[in-house]
Amino acid sequence: MSDLDQLTQALARNLRHWRGERGLTLDALAARAGVSRGMIIQIEQARTNPSVGTTVKLADALGVSLTTLLDHEEGPAVRIVPPDTAVRMWTTSTGSHSRLLIGAERPGPLELWEWRLMPGDHSESDAHPDGTVELIHVTEGELTLVVDGESYPVPAGSSAAFDADRPHGYRNGGASAVAMTMTVSVPPAKR
Repeated sequence: MSDLDQLTQALARNLRHWRGERGLTLDALAARAGVSRGMIIQIEQARTNPSVGTTVKLADALGVSLTTLLDHEEGPAVRIVPPDTAVRMWTTSTGSHSRLLIGAERPGPLELWEWRLMPGDHSESDAHPDGTVELIHVTEGELTLVVDGESYPVPAGSSAAFDADRPHGYRNGGASAVAMTMTVSVPPAKR
């Protein structure tokens, strides 16, 4: 089974699990996430591999992290994630990518990401749930962070924190690659 097949199967299993755990019907989750009922059915039946944006919307609507949607099994008090098992979530033909390195659920979803943006590439994100915060540390190049339409230069060695409950994006307008680490903290879901 390929990595993509394993990801599709895990997402199907975990989406069904968390929808049931939250007591949401297909229609209720569709309305909450802004994703069609048909798409949710296809995901739960492992018949499609949704976009990162769709997956994020579903995780946000369920109040869980992307890590949890990929694998909800409870593990030991310490969890080590080898580099070859980190999940690549976004890739471009030029070599830009993001990898979800690790995540946790308590007290609310918390994720650690590695990003690489090649010259000219960008990634846009819809607003996350109210209270979501992102922390970014740039290790190479100069990132242009765009929050609510306003641009902020973040050079190598610098860090940024922002409220991610508004539209935002990451751009590389320079001539060399941008490398950064990001942490996303989502408030616990209200039950």
